[in-house]
Amino acid sequence: MKNILVTGGQGQLATCINDISKGGNDLNFTYVDIDKLDITNQNTVNNFFNENKFEYCINCAAYTAVDNAESNQELAKQVNVIGARNLAYACKNHNVVLIHISTDFVFDGNQANFYTEDDSTYPLSVYGITKRNGEIEIANILKEHFIIRTSWLYSEHGNNFLKTMLRLGSERENLNVVVDQIGTPTYAGDLANVIVNLIQQDASLFGTYHYSNEGVASWYDFAVAIFNLSNLEVQVAPIKTEAFPTPAMRPKNSIMDKSKIKEAFNLQIPYWRESLENCIKKNIH
Repeated sequence: MKNILVTGGQGQLATCINDISKGGNDLNFTYVDIDKLDITNQNTVNNFFNENKFEYCINCAAYTAVDNAESNQELAKQVNVIGARNLAYACKNHNVVLIHISTDFVFDGNQANFYTEDDSTYPLSVYGITKRNGEIEIANILKEHFIIRTSWLYSEHGNNFLKTMLRLGSERENLNVVVDQIGTPTYAGDLANVIVNLIQQDASLFGTYHYSNEGVASWYDFAVAIFNLSNLEVQVAPIKTEAFPTPAMRPKNSIMDKSKIKEAFNLQIPYWRESLENCIKKNIH
């Protein structure tokens, strides 16, 4: 039996991990949120690891409110940098493998090609900066880690672009959606499967990896697909980023190369639209 700590236990990725882990396996998951474990408090983290035995820690906890982070820089830093550092030290002291979830926002989006794990990071936002700095802390402290960068995460759980579009689509006949930011929508259930498989395999090819679904889309493409697959009659107009100003800058191109993770773990990654269709078929409220 492997004991696995999952931080950010109420979030969509942790909930997807919980969904698939109910199928019966040799894994015992402990899900915690800030009320059970404040990762920004080093003493609290150390005491928690002293009192509980884990083989793995999946860090799904993050300050992910991209625009709010611009005016809440210290809180974003506490969760995304200090929290990551505290977990890394605790994992090191207790021989725990850390699986840390990061983001495509560590890139500025200015290059024409897909981003590999070796490309330089130039985040544009406070969120991106704090997530990059969290990665650096982990890599400097702990060898036994997986950093998995993902993009445009959605699921039937929590708050995300899919849920927002379904809500707006039920309220409005017309929507404007940005067309000049491209990346790949990623179903959290697919990422959850990859993470669980890493643990079941006792994978030891540690390092940084990119994972998203296959294919390329703009936010406009994503929205149109959501409405088509949901049989919602909504007119979607493509707009440029400048027409929808936000406090935080987003990368224009955040398409990630997934060759490394596919080759290392022999993965077959689903196409984004297929995963979206599977997700929509589930009971979404």
